Amino acid sequence: MTIPTGTYVIDPSHSRLGFVARHAMVTKVRGALLDVTGQGHFDAESPTRSSLQVTIQATSIDTGNRDRDDHLRSNDFFEMETYPEITFTSTAVTPTGDDTYDVSGDLTIKGTTKPVTVPFEVSGPSQDPWGNTRIGLEGQLKVDRKDWGLAWNAPLETGGVLIGEKVTLEFDVAAVRQAD
Repeated sequence: MTIPTGTYVIDPSHSRLGFVARHAMVTKVRGALLDVTGQGHFDAESPTRSSLQVTIQATSIDTGNRDRDDHLRSNDFFEMETYPEITFTSTAVTPTGDDTYDVSGDLTIKGTTKPVTVPFEVSGPSQDPWGNTRIGLEGQLKVDRKDWGLAWNAPLETGGVLIGEKVTLEFDVAAVRQAD
């Protein structure tokens, strides 16, 4: 199936932006960013002319543990009061297969902007019961949190550190095509 050209808006109630970080060198902690907005334009004739913009409210971080979430919102990590948003703005969209694309762009966290490339697999389109055209995007990317100034850590008695430097970002996004 071909994805129709158009503007697509993220459906936050059917999307998940998550992360996974190693904790105490032995386990993984998973979390999500719950307040996400964004839109993109897909050009079926020339996918390289497509674009994507995403804004995340940093206060929406949720790991299922209130104390940990409060620590992540503090100056040790995201400095939510000073930097309330995390943003991504694409700079290039490159087809890599029939339903796969590399979306490169600028990721800004805590006032620091770094280039990243997220490989996405696109599913759809499909039409929901209300007549809306939907597509899905699924991707994953590993980053070094210290690149964005998220450097807080604590040494462990047995060696190593409390929080791993590498964080996996997970994207499961539903997007709805807007009327022209």
